[in-house]
Amino acid sequence: MLQKFGFTQYESKVYEALLSSTEPLDAAQLVKYSGVPKAKIYEVLGRMTEKGMILDSVSEKKKLYMALPLELAIKKLTSEFQESIDHLKANTPKKTITDDRVWSLKVDSSIQAQFLELLEKAEKAILISIWTDELEACLPILEEKERQGLHVEALIVGNAEADLKNLHILSPNEEHRMLEKNRLLVIDEEEILFAGVEEGAWQAIKTKSKPVVKFFAEFFYHDVALAEITKRYEETLMSDEEIKKLLMRLRY
Repeated sequence: MLQKFGFTQYESKVYEALLSSTEPLDAAQLVKYSGVPKAKIYEVLGRMTEKGMILDSVSEKKKLYMALPLELAIKKLTSEFQESIDHLKANTPKKTITDDRVWSLKVDSSIQAQFLELLEKAEKAILISIWTDELEACLPILEEKERQGLHVEALIVGNAEADLKNLHILSPNEEHRMLEKNRLLVIDEEEILFAGVEEGAWQAIKTKSKPVVKFFAEFFYHDVALAEITKRYEETLMSDEEIKKLLMRLRY
């Protein structure tokens, strides 16, 4: 039992010899009863005393040794073992491994399900860019998240009304032929889902890759800035044919 707790064979033999004796023993007697070599006995006794497994006393100029009672030894070893476990738990390095792979999604129903799941998952902030016909499914979640204290910012393409503090509306120009339908969601500055229509079918990517998340967060604010600038200075911008031509080529 003692060897399982890290004691040496000699230490175990000394403890067993003392535990079996009805009286305290001196070093010479322990050499005889334990089988530990005379050259090693004092070293072993010293270690066992330091570990609290044996008691020593001087009687008539002779040093005597006695074992810690077995029941107390079991309690002592159990307590120390539990302390070691607690210490190990407290000091185990907690390494968070981020999945920075880019995942591809297909089929619109699956993409929408992932989109709503991510919205529900958000704990700190939401950046969302969608078209007005998709707002109805997302709005209750967005409003609830904002009531919970999350920062919610939405860019809606088309006419829309919503009880959100940070709502941006992009009203497409009739000549805006390059405008493509897409969805963008950034949650907690750590995960994104971007979806768009390619050859008539929805496709999407989902990732926690930090560079990609940062890129799409900046992409969102790029769209917001363009939407606000275009709305505020539309007449001026559209009267300049060169600027108008550039704006009509944007896909935001």
